[in-house]
Amino acid sequence: MRSLLAATLIALSLVVPGTALAAVEAGQPFPSNLFTTWDHTQVTGLRVDLPKPDCAGRPSDCADIDVLNTLDGFNIQPRISIPFSGPIDVTTVSSETVFLIGPRGRRVGINQVVWEPAANTLHVESDEQLEAHSRYLLVVTRDVRGSDGQRLDGSAFWRELLARGPAADKAYRTQLLLALGASIFTGADPAQVAAASLFTTQSTDAISRKVRRQIRKGHAPTPNFALGAGGERTVFPLSEVTAIQWTRQTGTSTFTTSFLPTPVLSLFPGSVGTVAFGSYASPDYQTAAKVIPPVGTRTGKPTPQSTSPIQFTLFMPAGEKPSAGWPVAIFGHGFTDSKNGAPWAVASSLARAGIATIAINVVGHGGGALGSYTVLRSGAAPVSLPAGGRGIDQNGNGTIDSTEGVNAAPPQTLVGNRDGLRQTVFDLLQLVEVLEQGVDVDGDGGSDLERSRIYYAGQSFGGIYGVPLLGLERKIRAGVPNVPGGPIIEIARLSPSFRPLVGINLISRVPSLYNAAPNPAFTSFVENKPLRNLPPVVDTVPGASAIQQLLDRTEWAQQAANPAAYAPLVERPTILQFARGDQTVPNPTTSAIIRAGGLASQTTLYRNDLAFQANPAVPRNPHSFLTGVANPAIAQFALAAQTQIATFFASDGETVIDPDGAAPIFETPMVGPPPEDLAFLP
Repeated sequence: MRSLLAATLIALSLVVPGTALAAVEAGQPFPSNLFTTWDHTQVTGLRVDLPKPDCAGRPSDCADIDVLNTLDGFNIQPRISIPFSGPIDVTTVSSETVFLIGPRGRRVGINQVVWEPAANTLHVESDEQLEAHSRYLLVVTRDVRGSDGQRLDGSAFWRELLARGPAADKAYRTQLLLALGASIFTGADPAQVAAASLFTTQSTDAISRKVRRQIRKGHAPTPNFALGAGGERTVFPLSEVTAIQWTRQTGTSTFTTSFLPTPVLSLFPGSVGTVAFGSYASPDYQTAAKVIPPVGTRTGKPTPQSTSPIQFTLFMPAGEKPSAGWPVAIFGHGFTDSKNGAPWAVASSLARAGIATIAINVVGHGGGALGSYTVLRSGAAPVSLPAGGRGIDQNGNGTIDSTEGVNAAPPQTLVGNRDGLRQTVFDLLQLVEVLEQGVDVDGDGGSDLERSRIYYAGQSFGGIYGVPLLGLERKIRAGVPNVPGGPIIEIARLSPSFRPLVGINLISRVPSLYNAAPNPAFTSFVENKPLRNLPPVVDTVPGASAIQQLLDRTEWAQQAANPAAYAPLVERPTILQFARGDQTVPNPTTSAIIRAGGLASQTTLYRNDLAFQANPAVPRNPHSFLTGVANPAIAQFALAAQTQIATFFASDGETVIDPDGAAPIFETPMVGPPPEDLAFLP
């Protein structure tokens, strides 16, 4: 190492100009390991150590930095910021003049270019998701030119790098010099470097892997099917059920009543034979603030804060049970939904293919814990049991909203729903252990579900946490994430449905980051962040850069639950289903998963644009196409997509059908590259 460093220093000293040129210079880029501290408890050996502003005047920024400073590296899809001493010619910025060099000398370009003239700062994103817990060299070459056409002057960068400097920076400067020397072997010429930085990306799945190991080492609990008063069994032949009333807890002392969609279980008559309600114990790693306490990603030990009863609904096929039991598909519901919604809409299609369906509530969903079911039966007394709601009155206003409790409480709001998503994945990992040990539903002492044939499908939010589940759990044999996307903050800013949540967050910060006159929906803020593959944006809107930084910090803090971060880990048979022009989970966020996991050949695209062209009664927002069985305009497409899932699972992940055969509404596989535009129907 010493000989390589010496050779590098000699070679580089020969190319450093002796005097500065009258040209624009590049300053210290971000991210950089200059903003870290050593931490042997972390996988990376580092921990983020960002400086804080005046916390009295900027408490929101300080709270965010407190969250970021627990991480062991930088964002795997970073917003890279490069200051300059003067204006530049943005047309000279490209993946040839600004790039990254990563593990194995792999070169990565840039995308989503923004020039901020008021600060003479260039902001870009890496052209692809970077590898986790890996070191990257960022290179800015002299071929980026100033607005006067001159090449950048790199002399100040080199003089500072080769100077003695503070002792605390010595290790960083040595590593940067070595990386620049090694860059010769990747075709980069150190003599043409105007600025550079070295940074390490965070580990994203280390804690989830630790929890998975803990769950596997633990004793899988036996599920309880006696949830009725006095221990009455809660397993019901569908033929005896006349209705199921759901009393949902919507506040500390308020409830609403509705009926579960039992008729949809007979979408294919005689397909579902039994509806069962049960529960199992699962370790809960979240605190009361809905945060999983950070521990070292290398040596730390995640600790359960409590054990929670997780209630599930199970739909068993009718007919003669196979000797090994029914194969079973876990179905994950979406944001604002519950196990009382989407799982019911797909159960009949799966049961017709001989597959049982099981579902739980996501953290913060399904109403409060005091909610109940009342199963009305022909010729027998009603049976009441808990409904298993996981919502809480987190803000103390007396109500329990449809997702209340999935997000972290202030001041750790930057965590968002990261840990609610991770805890839901942990509950499903525990459910896999329960299923693998065998589940006796009818009480005859044998397993009614096949232990080795466990599958997963999930819609929307269920697709979002489904990708991490599929990346972590090898016991799941095949999976179908439907309309997933990531990261969550990109879904929120691009979606008309969720953009108001971003606006409310911006205006609630101290100081406020909302940079426009608020409209009633809080959607008028301007972030000036382009979609991928578009020309550079010249950002002259005051406050837009601060919003861009917050978007990056949010994405960075939440990568441990981002489906795109786990997509490269998905190795089992998978079909990703999504819809063109999705207005709830916009296409660019789904494409991020497809690109990160190399899943284009395993993707089925529902062409809602073509369906709408043929029939204007088709909804303009196709997000719920999988479960739209009650809408005559799209019921055929819903059943076709469900049949693709059922066929895939029934074949143990071997058979992938095109849902509509030779017709054009479904593309299996998707034609062309993943879409990077929105394509919303007006």
